[in-house]
Amino acid sequence: MAGRKANRKPHSRQIGTRAPLLGHYIIVTDTEKTEYNYLTGLKSSLSSDLQRKLKINVIRNISTNHLLDEALRVKSESPQFADLWIVFDRDEVKEYDRIIEEADRKGIHVGWSNPCIEIWFHAYLGKMPTTMDSVCCCKNFSNSFQKETGYFYDKSDFKIYETLCKIGNESNAVEIANRRYNEHLNNGKCKPSDMNPCTTLHELIGEIKCKCRQSDETFVGQLGSRD
Repeated sequence: MAGRKANRKPHSRQIGTRAPLLGHYIIVTDTEKTEYNYLTGLKSSLSSDLQRKLKINVIRNISTNHLLDEALRVKSESPQFADLWIVFDRDEVKEYDRIIEEADRKGIHVGWSNPCIEIWFHAYLGKMPTTMDSVCCCKNFSNSFQKETGYFYDKSDFKIYETLCKIGNESNAVEIANRRYNEHLNNGKCKPSDMNPCTTLHELIGEIKCKCRQSDETFVGQLGSRD
C-alpha cells in the first residue's frame, strides 16, 4: 500500500529520553521553499504551548535521492524518539516509486504528491482536479488562487499555509485527499506514480491537527473539572 501501513511496527524509544507530550516529527524535503514554507507555516500556526508539546523539525533542500539517508541521519542524532517523514513531489523523479517503497521498508513515512504539492493546496479550495503534469497543476492552482485572493501565487510565499487556511478549509481538504486516495486504490492503482491526482500529505497534516485538537479538548476538560 502506498500510504502509511496499518501493521507497521512502532519505532523503539531510546532509553533515557523523553519525547514531547504530543510527539516529535522530523520532516525532510527536497525543496528549498514551497514545501518548507508550507510546513514551517503549519508549525508557526500552533500556539506556543502546543509547540512545546509537539516538536516539528523541517529540513530542506536535500537531494531527492538522499532524502532517506538524511532522515535516518537526523534521527540518529536526535535525543528523542521521532516520527520520520520525507516530503517530495512526483515531477520528473525517475525513482519515485522505489524511494517510497524503500522508505516504507525503513519505517519512514512519506508525504508524496502527484504531480506536485499544488494538488494538495488545491484541496484546500474544495477539489483535486485531474491534471497531466506539474506545470499544468501549478497553472490550474495559480488561476484558482488568484480568483480567491486577487493576487498571483508565488511558490516561495512564506505565508502560504496561513493563506490557504484563510481562503480554504483544511479539514475538508483532508477528506478530499483521503477520498481521492481511496478511489485510486479501489480502481486498482497502487503505485504512487499511477495515482494522479493524489497526495498523502493529508495523513501528516491530519495526524498533527488531530493531536492538537485532542490536546485542546483535554485542557478544556481539565479546566471544567476544577469548577
